[in-house]
Amino acid sequence: MLALFDLDNTLIDRRESLEDWSRAFVRSRRLPREAESVICDRLRERAYPADFVHLREALGLSDNPGDLWHEYVDGIAQSVRCWPKVRDSLEELRGTGWTLGIATNGAGDIQRAKLAATGLTSLFDGICVSEEVGARKPARAHFEVAAALCGTRLSAGGWMVGDNPETDMEGGRAAGLRTAWVANGREWTDGLREPDIVVRGVAETIEAMRAAAA
Repeated sequence: MLALFDLDNTLIDRRESLEDWSRAFVRSRRLPREAESVICDRLRERAYPADFVHLREALGLSDNPGDLWHEYVDGIAQSVRCWPKVRDSLEELRGTGWTLGIATNGAGDIQRAKLAATGLTSLFDGICVSEEVGARKPARAHFEVAAALCGTRLSAGGWMVGDNPETDMEGGRAAGLRTAWVANGREWTDGLREPDIVVRGVAETIEAMRAAAA
């Protein structure tokens, strides 16, 4: 059985990592405290090299934007952490014969750096990053490539696990996958069709998926 997982704020705590990095960056450049909000507001949803062209100007920095991007990638990789029990749960699911894949939007170097830093890379049969494949969730093409990278097809069925109601849940459902929403303390968005499973975190999601497949 195929299980595709989103990365940011599903397997890892991106919000806290971004805040930690922003705080350290502002301190290292001796910028005013409000610069933290400028950085987090710009990078909250996603981060690409072009964002650092904007931030360089907004913060009055003289650094090369490319150097700022690489500093960000290295810094986030050092600070990123998995949510509790994520690794153990993924290892257990893989050990029972499931095929595991990553389906994430973002830039290839930063997403792969996070996976490597948390030691998760080897647990996945395929890693699909939107920048690398030219298709962003919720596009069906993204899920098709993700399944192919895992050595299977969407027609064989499976699950999409994520935290975003639109890109993960709506996109996964439209691609023919069952859906599991990692709530992380939030309430489901009104007006959208509810996912097949709503749980607190990835560990609970995996338990529910295994029970549904039994």
